[in-house]
Amino acid sequence: MSATATHPPHPDRPRPPEPAPPTASAPAAGPSVDAGPDRERSPVRSLLRLWPYVRPVRARLFTAAFVAVAASCLGLVIPLVLKWIVDGPIADRDTGGVWLGGGLLLAVGVLEAALFGLRRWLVARPLAGVEAAMRAALFSRLQRLPVAFHDRWASGQLLSRATADLNLLRIFLAFPLTFLVVNGTTVIVGFAVLLSQEWTLGLVLLAPVLPLVLLCSVFEARYSLAARRAQDQVGDLTTVVEEAVLGIRIIKGFGRHRSQARAFRELSERLLDTELHKARLLAGIWAVVTVLPELAIGAALVWGTVQVADGELSAGTLVAFLTTALALRWPVESIGFLLAMSNEAATAADRYFEVMDEPVPPDTLTEAPPPSGLPSKAPSASPARGAPAPGAPAVGDGLRMERVVFRFPDAPPHVPPVLDGVDLHIRSGETLALVGATGSGKTTLTALIPRLHEVTSGRITLDGRDTAAMPRAKLRSLVAVAFEEPTLFSATVRENVLMGAEGAGREELARALRVAQAREFVDALPQGVETQVGEQGLSLSGGQRQRLALARAVVGRPRFLVLDDPLSALDVHTEALVEAALREVLAGTTALVVAHRPSTVLLADRVALLSGGRIAAVGTHRELLRSSAEYRRLMSGEPHQEER
Repeated sequence: MSATATHPPHPDRPRPPEPAPPTASAPAAGPSVDAGPDRERSPVRSLLRLWPYVRPVRARLFTAAFVAVAASCLGLVIPLVLKWIVDGPIADRDTGGVWLGGGLLLAVGVLEAALFGLRRWLVARPLAGVEAAMRAALFSRLQRLPVAFHDRWASGQLLSRATADLNLLRIFLAFPLTFLVVNGTTVIVGFAVLLSQEWTLGLVLLAPVLPLVLLCSVFEARYSLAARRAQDQVGDLTTVVEEAVLGIRIIKGFGRHRSQARAFRELSERLLDTELHKARLLAGIWAVVTVLPELAIGAALVWGTVQVADGELSAGTLVAFLTTALALRWPVESIGFLLAMSNEAATAADRYFEVMDEPVPPDTLTEAPPPSGLPSKAPSASPARGAPAPGAPAVGDGLRMERVVFRFPDAPPHVPPVLDGVDLHIRSGETLALVGATGSGKTTLTALIPRLHEVTSGRITLDGRDTAAMPRAKLRSLVAVAFEEPTLFSATVRENVLMGAEGAGREELARALRVAQAREFVDALPQGVETQVGEQGLSLSGGQRQRLALARAVVGRPRFLVLDDPLSALDVHTEALVEAALREVLAGTTALVVAHRPSTVLLADRVALLSGGRIAAVGTHRELLRSSAEYRRLMSGEPHQEER
C-alpha cells in the first residue's frame, strides 16, 4: 500500500516539491551500466533541476556565497598591503610602519578566516535539510510507483540513488557550487587588480586562458561519461551485495560462495577500472591547469624583474603583482577539481530524476487514457471505467470481473496477454477457490484486485463499484491480501501484524494470531509480540512467517479477502487447525483463495478453474471433479501439460 510518512516542518528543512511531469517517455527497464548518459545532456540543466529543493533555503545559501566571495576577495587586499610596506616603511626604514603593516596583515587574515567559518555555518544545516527532503521525496515516489516499475529496477540501483547519489549532491551544494562562484569572482577581481598594477604583466598571465577553456570543455565531456558509468556500476555492486546478504542461506547451502565472490570481484574490477580512468582524466586536467599558469607566472616574474632593473617598475609593485598572481593559483588550479565534482553531481542528479520522472499512475482511472503501447479498449468490449454497465449490479453484489484482460506493460506485442477475457463473479459473503496450472496467471489475477497491477481492459467491481474509479487508499482499506511468499519487516511481531489494520488494538491482534494459529509460537518468543523478527523475518521458519502474514491479512476484518495459497508452508496438522479457524473468518467476508491442494479447496463454497488466460469452469469441488478432466488432474497430482 502507498503510504507517505509526515514530519513536523523544520525551519531549515524544505518540503519535498512535487516533481514536474516527465518530458520524455520512461525507459522500459533500469539503466544499463555501459549505456552512459545522453550525449546531448547538459550538466547545467541537470543541476538546475535541483532548484525546487534549494529554493526554500536560498537566502542562507546566497548569504553564504556572498560571505565566501567577500572572504576570498579580502585575501587580495594582502598584496596591496605588501606593496605599501615595501614601497613605504621598508624603503623609508620606518620600523613603526612595518609593525603597522604587519598588524593590518594579521587583521585581514583573521577576518578572512572568520568569514569562511561563517560560510560553513550558514550552509551546514540547510543543506542537510535539502538532502533529507530529496531522500523523503524519493522514498515517497518509490512507494507510489507501480509494482511493474519495481519488477524492472534492481533494488541496489535504487538504494545507491537514495544514499550515495544524494550524498554527492549535498557535497556539491555545500562546496563545489559555492566555490565555482567564489573562485570565478576572485579570478575576475584578481585580474582586474593585476591589470591595474601593470597591464603588460597582466596580459602575460592572461595568455593561458583560451587553452584552459578549450581543454576544460573536452575534459568535462569525457569525465561526465566516466562519472555516470561509475555511479551505475556502484548501483550494480550494491545489488550484488544486497542479494548475497539476503540469500546467504542459499549461498552457503549450495556452496556457492566462490562463484558469488567471483561475480563480486568482476564487478569490483570493472568499477576499479572506471575509477582509475576518472583519476587519469582528473590528473591530466590538473596537470594542465597547474603547468600553464605556472609558466605564465614565471614569464611575468622574468619580465617584471627586467622592468624593476630598468627602473620602469617599483619593487613594491612587482611584489604585490606576484603575490596577487600566487593568490590566484588556487582558484585557477581548482577548476579541474571543481568541474569533476560538478559533473559527478550532475550525473547523480540525472540518476535521481530518472526515478522521480517515472510516471505515477493516477489514483483513479475514470478518465485516464489506456497505458502507452497497449491497445485501447474497444467500445463494445466493456463499459467505460467508472460508468455503470447496462444492468449494473447493486451494492452488496460482491466481487465481479468483467472481460478482464491483462498484459504486462513491457511485454512484446506478439506475446499473448496473461489474462484474456476473465469473467468471474464472487457473490457477497462467498468464498471462491481459484485453481490453475503453474504459470496460468493466478497470482497476477489476485494482484489486479487491489490494483497492484492495472487491468489492460475490462473492469473489476466491488459491490458494484469499479475499482479503477476508487482511490487506492479506499480500495485497499476494503481489500486485504496475503501472498504466497510472506514478507515481514524488521520490526516487532505486533507491528508486522497490525500493519494490516490501522488503529487495531490488542483484541484484534489476539484474534488474528488465534485465527492464524500463531499464538503459541509467538508466546514462546523471547519478548512475545514485542520480539523483533529481524530483516525479512528470516529468524522465523517459513510456516511461522506465513502464519504472521495471514494474521496481518485478517486482523482488520476486511470486507474482501484475497489469499494467494496462504497455507503452502504449513504442516498437515497446523494446516487443519488454521483451516478450521479460517472458516469463521471466511463466513463474514467475500474471499478469493488461490489453492493448490484439495484441503484448501474445501474451504471454498465454489471453485473456478483458470486455464489459457480465461475462466474455464466454475462450480463446486464435486461438480468440477465430475465435469473437468483438467481439474481432476490438478487435484490428483497427475502429470499434465502446463497452460498459461
